[in-house]
Amino acid sequence: MDDRRADLPPGTEAGALAGRLKERIYATITMIAVVVGLSSGDAGSLGAVATVLTTALGLWLAAFVADQQAHRTVHRHLATGRELRRMLYVSSPLLSCAVGPALLIALAALEVFPLRTALLAAAWVGVLSLFLWGCLGGLRMGGGALAAVVAGLVDAVIGVAVALVKVAAGH
Repeated sequence: MDDRRADLPPGTEAGALAGRLKERIYATITMIAVVVGLSSGDAGSLGAVATVLTTALGLWLAAFVADQQAHRTVHRHLATGRELRRMLYVSSPLLSCAVGPALLIALAALEVFPLRTALLAAAWVGVLSLFLWGCLGGLRMGGGALAAVVAGLVDAVIGVAVALVKVAAGH
């Protein structure tokens, strides 16, 4: 079955894009929990940026190892070439989720604003991105503007709820 669609960039599989978006959303929810957790502590700018960067790296490594292990188990060989490039493409948002929070933390380190403000701003940017992805999904499913806004709100609320559960659990 051909997994390409006319409205996607040439050569891009819908499955790879869906997997990439799934990783972006998962990473965003996780990063919201991390920055909210950091905002209630006293890690300092260096500790906060180290936590954000190591969280992103840990998420990416866990996903990559799991993908490689699943591939090896199902296909009886390690992913190489095209398969490996697809894995890296799909999992890369797990690394990029740290960019926004790291930049805000760097601004706090330069005393542009307090660290707590930077961390809470990073959380709100994450919630806004969940809302926007939800809106886009609602629109792409053929819903009107109201349905898109409702989908965005639902995604944002669910994302916040999951992040709060992660914070409460100490993750």
